[in-house]
Amino acid sequence: MQDQKTKKIVTLAMLAALSYLLMVFIRIPLVSFLKYEPKDVIITIGGFIYGPVEAFVISFVVSLVEMFTVSETGWIGAVMNLVSTVSFACVAALVYKKNRTLKGAVIGLVIGVVCMVAVMLLWNYLLTPIYMGYPRDAVVAMLPTVFLPFNLIKGGLNAAITVLIYKPVVTTLRKAKLVPHTDASAQKEGAEAHARFRVSPGAMIGATIVLVTCILVALAQTGVI
Repeated sequence: MQDQKTKKIVTLAMLAALSYLLMVFIRIPLVSFLKYEPKDVIITIGGFIYGPVEAFVISFVVSLVEMFTVSETGWIGAVMNLVSTVSFACVAALVYKKNRTLKGAVIGLVIGVVCMVAVMLLWNYLLTPIYMGYPRDAVVAMLPTVFLPFNLIKGGLNAAITVLIYKPVVTTLRKAKLVPHTDASAQKEGAEAHARFRVSPGAMIGATIVLVTCILVALAQTGVI
């Protein structure tokens, strides 16, 4: 039991570190001054493996470390990052926990995108004037033209990438014995759930189309194409 807890802590720490590194080294301009970081993909995978509480823990740790290292927006930026990640990753993980199939994952990811978009529109309205110094009227004008498309593209990218890489990642972790099971019945249940998360060619094509579409929209928003 103690060994399993240790492995879980190690895996969560590894996912948090990977999420942080992705945030530091991969920052892609999407809409206006806003940049995309793929850290939420790793946090969502952690949530799919362990549950929404663990996804929150990873989100909190990464946001806290970011605030004290590379962030230029202080505690308000940390709160915004935490709210954005939690509203996507934890919601998706909660839905997937109740239906551990590819369909459950896709439904969870879609609901997560919708929640994140809605929540971030509200939080940008409330906090952006404070930490960026913009007049609230200017922020209101930016909601449909900047923040809405940014969060839609960000959510679409996160969802598509999660569908494409979740199974390879969790398979690798299981082969490394970093995702243990408490007993034989749990092991059987986990194996069955993993088997039900089978990315069919149709799902692979769909996720790829979403990914490519989001990339093209992002390139159009930044004036590249």
